[in-house]
Amino acid sequence: MSDRVVLAYSGGLDTSVAIGWIAEETGAEVVAVAVDVGQGGEDLDTIRKRALECGAVEAVVADARDEFAEQYCLPALQANALYMDRYPLVSAISRPVIVKHLVEAAKYHGASTVSHGCTGKGNDQVRFEVGIGALAPDLKVIAPVRDFAWTREKAIAWAEDRNLPIDVSKKSPYSIDQNVWGRAVETGFLEDIWNAPIEDVYDYTANPAEPRDADEVVITFDRGVPVAIDGETVTVLQAIQELNRRAGAQGVGRLDIVEDRLVGIKSREVYEAPGAIALITAHQELENVTVERDLARFKRTVEQRWGELVYDGLWFSPLKDALDTFIAETQAHVSGDIRMTLHAGRAVVNGRRSEQSLYDFNLATYDAGDTFDQSLAKGFVQLWGLPSKIAARRAQH
Repeated sequence: MSDRVVLAYSGGLDTSVAIGWIAEETGAEVVAVAVDVGQGGEDLDTIRKRALECGAVEAVVADARDEFAEQYCLPALQANALYMDRYPLVSAISRPVIVKHLVEAAKYHGASTVSHGCTGKGNDQVRFEVGIGALAPDLKVIAPVRDFAWTREKAIAWAEDRNLPIDVSKKSPYSIDQNVWGRAVETGFLEDIWNAPIEDVYDYTANPAEPRDADEVVITFDRGVPVAIDGETVTVLQAIQELNRRAGAQGVGRLDIVEDRLVGIKSREVYEAPGAIALITAHQELENVTVERDLARFKRTVEQRWGELVYDGLWFSPLKDALDTFIAETQAHVSGDIRMTLHAGRAVVNGRRSEQSLYDFNLATYDAGDTFDQSLAKGFVQLWGLPSKIAARRAQH
């Protein structure tokens, strides 16, 4: 049997051309693997047929939507993961699940090599190749777009010369990556960071400036897992989808940032993540109610490092695994309801309740029924400030 290459296949121009190009250049048979992470668009069966028509000996399509939601989006939610305090890792968390299916396909089909369509300027090449190396160290990697300087013009010419079943006339002015956790848009006129995004950029969210009635929603969590929306039981995938719909209709989750890429350059990115932002906002507030102070403070440090690891392609790393264990432990009491108002591009919490709450009304109140013993505060303040006072006296001499 000929050597085989497993290709991460999207159905677009670059990966469709890559099927025949890899076969011609290496003599290997190509197995195309398409993974559904809730990106929408074309039917997966249509994509499978196109891969075969472009020369793949086999085409695998995997419905990984629930897997992605439960094993990748949920950990990001429980970590309140926001790279640079804003970006909910839309693309970064989808790459590991794709990598997992690529490696499984390589083992099943006896392939020695995996291929992807990433360029050399982005983060995804790292996420694919480091992930593949962590799961299957013996697999080789081919990256035609990066390693052989493929341009769109070259790809179109190659496709036309071989009559591939691809409509090369459709060209978006943007580079778009999307899944159920959100949508990322870059390139085109957005590369001038003075240019404001236009409404044409957005798809998951409505214009937040347009007048509309507010939408109030109650999200129920059980040990950090969203389990109900307005009292209706949901899976993790359904929770994200429902909040994509409702928060998106209110323009929630639009982000326009210049972010620090792993490869060392700064890149302007526009994101839409209505469900992710609404869920993270609710989850953070429930943690404020249910997680002890010092644990919460340390968790914020862990959250930042967790987000950096995932952004940098280290999902399958020892440190990330260890941090997962810590984060899972912090969710033991994160159960209860959060009420939010979705309106004018914002998700605002206005109600919290939990049987695991650490908020004690009688300790917090300033009215009758106050059980906080204020007589203890004077000595506490004196002892707390003692080191600073001693240092200040030394500084005066």
